[in-house]
Amino acid sequence: MQDQIFHLQYALDTFYFLVCGALVMWMAAGFAMLESGLVRAKNTTEILTKNFALYAIACLMFLVCGYQFMYGGGYFLQGIEALDVDATLKSIAERENGFTGKAAYSKAADFFFQVVFVATAMSIVSGAVAERMKLWAFFAFAVVMTGFIYPMEGSWTWGGQSVFGLYALSDFGFSDFAGSGIVHLAGAAAALAGVLLLGARKGKYTKDGKAHAFPGSNMPLATIGTLILWMGWFGFNGGSMLKLADIGNAHGVAMVFVNTNAAAVGGSLSALVLSMILFRKADLTMVLNGALAGLVAITAEPSTPTPLQATVFGFVAGILVVLAIIGLDKLKIDDPVGAISVHGVVGFFGLMIVPITKTTTTFLGQFVGAATIFGWVFVTSLVVWAVLKYTMGIRVTEQEEYEGVDRSECGIEAYPEFVQR
Repeated sequence: MQDQIFHLQYALDTFYFLVCGALVMWMAAGFAMLESGLVRAKNTTEILTKNFALYAIACLMFLVCGYQFMYGGGYFLQGIEALDVDATLKSIAERENGFTGKAAYSKAADFFFQVVFVATAMSIVSGAVAERMKLWAFFAFAVVMTGFIYPMEGSWTWGGQSVFGLYALSDFGFSDFAGSGIVHLAGAAAALAGVLLLGARKGKYTKDGKAHAFPGSNMPLATIGTLILWMGWFGFNGGSMLKLADIGNAHGVAMVFVNTNAAAVGGSLSALVLSMILFRKADLTMVLNGALAGLVAITAEPSTPTPLQATVFGFVAGILVVLAIIGLDKLKIDDPVGAISVHGVVGFFGLMIVPITKTTTTFLGQFVGAATIFGWVFVTSLVVWAVLKYTMGIRVTEQEEYEGVDRSECGIEAYPEFVQR
């Protein structure tokens, strides 16, 4: 009887893990729709190509070497091991004394869930460097980012390894439930390094420092993309519970879903109100980014806040992202979709509010973890971007940028009847 219970709970946890992974994979569609809606029409096909191909690159690189760097298991070389049912049941029983503790699920399911997180981190980079980066330079960076840079910082956080043998983040009380830092801050750090070397789009900033708005080509598409991301985030945060098939964890999953939704609500509403105060207009792009900011903020710890606290955290994140987008423009850091503000600034904020509701963490530990993640990803990304810049080049020509990278990089225009130059 006990073995049958083990079989059932193992199956339920594995199935739940896989379904959540599929939800996170669907976020790739959300990023593609959001970014293609926020760029100009003449750059739509290229941004879609980047989002589609980066997912494939991320999956391949994590399969080849990324998972091994992060967790010590290389599927491409070793193959997914055959399941020994008896040994698995014995291991579960010995470790958990009746299967009531840590999650137990297929290692293949763990790989699938982790690989879609890698793709999410790389998707963040795509939007920030949009409209002026060479397509193949972006792909070359994606190979290094998903195969080495991300897995290394992941090994220090979720992988539990020490940082180059110097210190362990767990010793400082660092915690990142679903990846505000590990995924979102990391992606933003890589994006920031690329943007600094790439430079702003032509005509974005005047000599006196004022920013010209480049309206997106398709607001309905951007809105659909945001809603897809919102839905996928339930898998992103909910799956990070790692376990479903007992009363306590089932309730925990439900609370994660409620808090995730509440934070997004708070972020979207505060961004809406602040945009009305600052611009006298209900700026849809700010509302969309406000919802995403709430989601990023709660990702670091969605299981311990109350729904009211989650809403407040999201509300603050929505205000923060609007101010960050305005601030980066004043610094002439050109980010067409606001990715650095949403995932970087708010990702750091999400990490730093964890100790408010989780007593086992410390503000110092959260700061050390954030600094480690940002420092590693930013410096290594800057090196990779610099190598690419001085070898194959990372920016299209001024004429290609003027005509749109759809024509020069892909040879296909998304809206051939409507493109204006």
